[in-house]
Amino acid sequence: MQDMPRQLVVLILALLLGLQAVTTDLYLPALPALKEDLGASMPQAQLTLTALLLAFGISQIFWGPLSDRFGRKPVLLWGMGAYVLASTGCAFAPSMDLLIVWRTLQGIAMGAAVMSARAVVRDLYPPLDGARVMSQALSGLGMIACLCAPTGGFLTDHWGWRPSLMVLSVFGAMTWLLLLFRFQETLKLVNHQAFQPRNLINAWIEILKNPTFRAYSALSSVSYLGLFTFLATSSFVFVHQFQMSNTQYGLVMLSMSFSYIVGTFICRWLLLRMSVQKTVALASCLTLASGISLALLAYAGQDQAWYGPFSVMGPVHVFMMAHGIHQPCGQSGAVSPFPHMAGTASALNGFLMMLGAFFMGDWLGTHMDHPSLALTQGMLLWSLCIGLLAWTWVRRLPPPDH
Repeated sequence: MQDMPRQLVVLILALLLGLQAVTTDLYLPALPALKEDLGASMPQAQLTLTALLLAFGISQIFWGPLSDRFGRKPVLLWGMGAYVLASTGCAFAPSMDLLIVWRTLQGIAMGAAVMSARAVVRDLYPPLDGARVMSQALSGLGMIACLCAPTGGFLTDHWGWRPSLMVLSVFGAMTWLLLLFRFQETLKLVNHQAFQPRNLINAWIEILKNPTFRAYSALSSVSYLGLFTFLATSSFVFVHQFQMSNTQYGLVMLSMSFSYIVGTFICRWLLLRMSVQKTVALASCLTLASGISLALLAYAGQDQAWYGPFSVMGPVHVFMMAHGIHQPCGQSGAVSPFPHMAGTASALNGFLMMLGAFFMGDWLGTHMDHPSLALTQGMLLWSLCIGLLAWTWVRRLPPPDH
């Protein structure tokens, strides 16, 4: 553990956490093209995202206890190996039904990586320091996300959607090699009882009863749902409604990722000067401003010549900046009370996030007649929820142990 420098830990965490951004952001510019190429309906196209996320969330419930029982490294190597296989299957899928199957398997494998990353933070660092390290790793995630959408858009415009999906296999294979040769096991004490059904159920009950877990898990989940709403609708808003090319849409996504990176840097700056609770409360003001302004512009601008990409992306940039603060605080805070079962707590947090995304995706699949309004209504709802959580539930929590 001591032989693994902090910079290497942050790099590995960024790649593992960035796997989710790679799997969604590279794919989004290709979504309208593959929908047309495979002759799929809108609900089927949305299912390629929601099935991935539901499998991602459910799988973490099992990956977490497995990592507490056998260690982080074995789970990571098996998970990333399966991810490479599933990604290759996606790239060569001959039909939408098979693509959905491969995306589901991809989500299961992705759960091992993202869950383990959050658990590794708790293995190595106390809560406040863990929030700072998580923020650094999420800055790296943002940089990865900056490259994903423009790359996916460029590849789709010039060679079609299949090469875009093949890039996921390459990314997964490179990450697997780094884990194999440089990652050292971070779990100090193996829990031999972690995967026994009775102990597992008792662990879930203990975690869910903890007010700190519930508050920070709700914060990270609701903030992610705001992001997911944008991701699930944005390609149809910008490519179909605003008539952008896939490459132009990729550049829009790059600008969004840049705002997220700025937010993670602001998060670290704030955490050096104030508590996690005050940091979250301050960020929620930005979130509320973004949701309300997005709604006002959308409802005033429908069928108006001035309503376009800038009317949407201005408020979204503000939301993403705040998201870069909420996620490090929320994800590290949810796991902080459970150093003895960080994998299980991380898994349950991830499951709740993805369960919400599944139901949100199902709703969006039937409300996309006006994509910009679906985007607006969803992001306004989650912005209001973040403000409520930050100024009530999270604010009443005791400060974390250092």
